[in-house]
Amino acid sequence: MRFPSTLSPVAFFVLYATVGQAIESLHVIPANCVLDSPESSQQLVVTGVDGQGRSLDLTHRAQYLTADTKVAIATKGGRILPRGEGRTEISIQFGEQTVPVAIEVRGIRSPAPVSFHHQVIPILSKAGCNSGSCHGKAEGKNGFKLSVFGFDPLADHKALVKESRGRRISIAAPETSLMLRKATAQLPHGGGRKIEQNSLWHRRLLRWIAEGAQLDDDSENRVQSIEVEPTQLSMLSESTVQLQVTATDEHGVRRCVTVESEYQSNAEAIATVDDHGIITSSYIPGEAAILVRYMDHVAVCRVTLPQPSGPLARPAENNFIDGLVWDKLEQLGIASSPLTSDSKFMRRAYLDTIGTLPTVDEARAFLTDTAPDKRTALIENLLQRDEYADYWAMRWADVLRADQKIIKPQGTVAFVRWLRRQIANNTPYDQFAREILAARGNTLSESPAAFFQVHKDPEELGRAVSQLFLGVRIECAQCHHHPFERWGQADYYSFASFFTGVGRTGAPYGGQKIFPQAGEDLKHPRTDEVAVASGLGAEPADLSAVTERRVALADWMTSPDNPFFARMIANRLWAHYFGRGLVEPIDDMRATNPATNEPLLEALADHLIQQEFDIKAFTRTLLSSRVYQLSSQSNESNTNDVQNFSHATWKALPAEILLDAICQATDVPEEFNGWPSGYRAIQVWDNRMPSYFFRIFGRPQRLTVCECERGNEPSIAQALHLMNSPESVRKIRHREGRAAQLAASDLSPEKIIETLYLATISRFPTDDETALMRQAFEESADNHRAATEDVLWTLLNTREFVYNH
Repeated sequence: MRFPSTLSPVAFFVLYATVGQAIESLHVIPANCVLDSPESSQQLVVTGVDGQGRSLDLTHRAQYLTADTKVAIATKGGRILPRGEGRTEISIQFGEQTVPVAIEVRGIRSPAPVSFHHQVIPILSKAGCNSGSCHGKAEGKNGFKLSVFGFDPLADHKALVKESRGRRISIAAPETSLMLRKATAQLPHGGGRKIEQNSLWHRRLLRWIAEGAQLDDDSENRVQSIEVEPTQLSMLSESTVQLQVTATDEHGVRRCVTVESEYQSNAEAIATVDDHGIITSSYIPGEAAILVRYMDHVAVCRVTLPQPSGPLARPAENNFIDGLVWDKLEQLGIASSPLTSDSKFMRRAYLDTIGTLPTVDEARAFLTDTAPDKRTALIENLLQRDEYADYWAMRWADVLRADQKIIKPQGTVAFVRWLRRQIANNTPYDQFAREILAARGNTLSESPAAFFQVHKDPEELGRAVSQLFLGVRIECAQCHHHPFERWGQADYYSFASFFTGVGRTGAPYGGQKIFPQAGEDLKHPRTDEVAVASGLGAEPADLSAVTERRVALADWMTSPDNPFFARMIANRLWAHYFGRGLVEPIDDMRATNPATNEPLLEALADHLIQQEFDIKAFTRTLLSSRVYQLSSQSNESNTNDVQNFSHATWKALPAEILLDAICQATDVPEEFNGWPSGYRAIQVWDNRMPSYFFRIFGRPQRLTVCECERGNEPSIAQALHLMNSPESVRKIRHREGRAAQLAASDLSPEKIIETLYLATISRFPTDDETALMRQAFEESADNHRAATEDVLWTLLNTREFVYNH
C-alpha cells in the first residue's frame, strides 16, 4: 500500500471508531481495477487523512456511486462486483472529498473456463468443506471425503465427480447437482448452509459444472504469492479495518482474493477478524497477528492496539531486556508496575529457579539483610544449589519424555541422572542438544539414548525434534501443506530423512541398543520423489563429509546462523520465568505467529549465542532484569495488559512444586509409594506413580514433547483437596510436624504466627494480619496446638501460597 508522504512511517494507520474531524484527503486502493470473469470481485480499501495527519479507515463508511450499474456495482463495504462488459467509474465519497476509481469489466460473454485448482478448491477451503471437522477428516463424513485443506486436488476431483456413481455432480442439469443443493441447504446438510444461492461462489460452481466439471492443469497460472494490505496497522479500541488480499500468479497477473481467503487472529482478546477480512479491535492493549491464508500461501497483518495515555515515566534499566520492554510499553501507552517487595522477589526467584520455597531461616536472613546487592547475591546462590539441577532435570525429563512405561524404570533413572549431570555441570545448551541428537549406546545407560527408544521411527523423531529444539510444529505437513506456514510434505519428509540412520537392537532387561547406520532419504508419499535430508528452509545437507546423518543435522541445528534454535530455547526459558512466552504457544514459532516483542526475542537469542549457550548466564540475565522483578500488582494503566510484561504474572505452582511446598511448610515429608522417606516430588523420576495429588494438579505423564501437557488450570477438586483431604490434614496435624513443634515451644503467639508466615508465604505478617491470627490463640487459649494448626491451614489455602507471584 502506498501512503501519502506526510504520514509517519512508524504507525501506518490510526483507526478510530468515529470520525471527529474533517477529512482533508481521501485515498483508495487500488486506483483502478479489472474484473475478468463473471464471478470476480475487487475489495477496495478507503482511507482518509485528517487535519492532524492521521489516517482513518473509511471503507465501511464511505459512499460508492457507480456511473453505469450495468457494468459494475459496489457494495456498502467497498466490494466491486461485475454486471456486464464495458468500462465505468465508481466515485468514492466521504464528506467533501471524492476519489474516482476506473473499472473495466471483461470476460463476461466468453469467460475463461473455471479452474478447479485455483477457483473451486479455494471455495471448498473457505467454506470449511475440507476442514478436519468436516469432510476433510481422516474417514471423511457421511461417505464423502475430501483432502484436508485441498492438498490433493486430484483426489478431491475424483471424490466430487466420479465417486458414488457420479451422483454429486449433474453436468446435464448443473443446478440440480447434489453438491450445490446441499451446500445451499436446499437439501438437508449436516454442515448447514455453506454457500448462499446466487452468490458469486454459487455461480462459479454452477458454471464449473456446466462446463463439464473439468480438472485443469495445475501448472498453468499457478499462484506464486499473496499479499495483504495493510501489512501493519495501529488501532484504537473498538474500531474496525478492512483487509485486502491480492494473489499474483506466475505471469505477474494480480487478482483480488479477499473473498476466498481465510483469516485467523492469534490474539482474539486484542483483535478479532471475520470471514470478510474485517478486523475489530477490543479494549485490551497489545499486539495481534492476523493470519491470511489462500491455498498454500500465507501472509500476516500485524495489529497494534495502543491505549491513550499521557507522558510515561521511563523506569530505570538493569540490562538490555528492560530497555526493549519499556520501548514496547511506551508504544502501547502502558505504564509498568513498580519493583516488587523483597519478600515477593525472594519467593518468586526460589520457586522459579529451584522449585523450592525458602526455609524460615533463609527467608528471615534475606528480609533482614540490608546489603544493596542482596538480590544479585540471591540469584547467584540459587544457580549453584543442588535443587536447581533436580528441578530442571525434572522439567527436561517431561518434554524429552522419560517415560518409564516405555524405557523401563532403569532407563528412566539413567536418563534423569544424565540430565541432572548436564544441568549441574552447566553443559552449554548447544552441546546438550547435540548429545541428545547424536546419542548412541544402551538405553539403560546414563545417556540420552532412551530418547530414541521413546520415538520409534524417523517421522516421529522429526516431529519431536522440530518441536522441541526448533519450535516448529511440522506434524501438519505430514499429510498436507501446513495451513499456517510455508512447510509442505517435501519439507516434512526431508527433515525426517535425517533419522533413517538410527539403528536399534534388543538389549537385556528391556532396553535397546541405539547405533548409527547408513540410512536413506525418504520418499514423498504422493509424488514418490526422493525427499533429500534437509534442515527446515535449508539447502540439502552435504552428507559426504559425515558418517552419520544425525551429526549433519546437529551441525545445522546448533549453528549460530540457525534461524530457529537459539530463539526457541530463549523463548522457552523466558516463558518459564515470566509466565508466558514472547511467542505463544512457546513451541509454535512461525511467521504467522510472531513474537509480541520481536526486537526483544532477537536480542535474547543473540545474547544466548554471545554467551555460548551458557544457560546459567542467560538465566542470570533474565532474573537480574528489572522486568523480572516487577510487582504483580497492576495499576490503572496496565490492568488489561496480558502480553507485554508490564507487571508480573500470577502463576499456579506445578503439582510437584506445590506438594513439596506443603511438605516443607508443614515439615512433614511425603511418603511416596515404594520410595525411601525424604525424597522430594521434584526428585521422583517415576512419571507413572499413582498419585491423586499429581493427577488433579496436572503432573504430565510424558506422552508428548509439548509443555502444554502439564495442566495448570485451577479447579474445585484442587481447592477441596487442599482444604479437606486426609493427606493435607494429616500433615498439618502431624505429631512431629511444624504446628506441633511450634505449639510445644516457648514462642509467643506473635512469633508462632511470624514463623508460619515465613514458612508458607515467605514474608512477615502485617500488623493487621497478626491481630487477626491472634484471635485463633485467644479463642483456644488452652490449646495452642489447635490454634497453630488453624493458622497453618488458613495460610496453606490462600491464593498467596498456591501461586507464584
